Amino acid sequence: MCDPMEWVAVSALPGVGAATLQRLLQNGWFPSRILQASDDDWHWLGLNQKARHALQQYRNGQGLLAQRQQLVQNWLCRKSDHHLLVLDSEHYPALLKTIPDPPPLLYVRGNVEALHLPQIALVGSRKASRAGISHAAAFAEALSRAGLIVTSGMAHGIDGAAHLAAVNCGKPTIAVFGTGPDKLYPARHRVLAAQILETGGAWVSELPPGTAPLGHNFPRRNRIISGLSAGVLVVEAAPRSGSLITARQALEQGREVFALPGALNNPLSQGCHNLIREGAQLVISAEHILEQLAPLLGAYMTLAEPDTPESVPASSPDLSVQEQQVMDVLGFETTSLDQLVALTGISVADLNALLIGLELKALIDTSGEGYFRI
Repeated sequence: MCDPMEWVAVSALPGVGAATLQRLLQNGWFPSRILQASDDDWHWLGLNQKARHALQQYRNGQGLLAQRQQLVQNWLCRKSDHHLLVLDSEHYPALLKTIPDPPPLLYVRGNVEALHLPQIALVGSRKASRAGISHAAAFAEALSRAGLIVTSGMAHGIDGAAHLAAVNCGKPTIAVFGTGPDKLYPARHRVLAAQILETGGAWVSELPPGTAPLGHNFPRRNRIISGLSAGVLVVEAAPRSGSLITARQALEQGREVFALPGALNNPLSQGCHNLIREGAQLVISAEHILEQLAPLLGAYMTLAEPDTPESVPASSPDLSVQEQQVMDVLGFETTSLDQLVALTGISVADLNALLIGLELKALIDTSGEGYFRI
């Protein structure tokens, strides 16, 4: 097994990404061999001029590779819960190692053992509806209680709701960053990130400390979310979204993909419907997922507390006569304000006030085209 700092050096080579390094490893070119090779060998391996120059500088204890090693050493020494996992380590997550381009390095903060427990990825829209947030939280809680680790990207919307539901029931959850392990993004989730560590979860990143939130890193980290997990559940996704990238990568990785259906005219349901057409499994309860994954996960599964969205009793706050009248005509499909006026006979002014009240009671939600039941 190579020195982890040799992995750090090779991973910093310009033009050498995870897929290139994986190809080199498969041909016997481990970091120690690459660092000790001749310039002719480097040229034969196809390393570009910048990479060869960086290797030459490294031999003199200078340049980019040596600086990266010092940066990582400083980060590791900063706190006792900072960990570095390299691809040839026995501590590297076994499932992630099987994908075509596993990250050579994983920077982990928190409970590193959580990465070896069975995981379910739960992803979806950043601009989720209230119904989507509610579904994500219910599924995340049920799956967490059943013994699965919920893994997501800590983004706004569905990701954040999934992580929060897990920590609220005292269960570990894993957040995969699109930044360095020391850069919390979005900043709004700073408290949530701390709670993840407090409940035995972990932060994970393939990017070195100090890496800022750059757009191109977020789609790439999605392969880690799916690669760590036995399956991926998508809750609300527009036809073109990062969640669909995660789902399609999961299919390529041989993972199970589950999708939650929604209203036909809800744009945030279209991505899930497309996934179902392409072969994803339609689910309406956590039991559907647990039944599918149980044979794969075997003894890991503990169906001790299978609370699912179907088994959680819906709250029924007291409604006024007019509020009940609105609820009686409002379905799960989007209904416009004009249609509600026609169906109820209530004035626009009064109806607006009633709708605001029902939203505050978390009984309805709104889209650009109207209102619908949750």
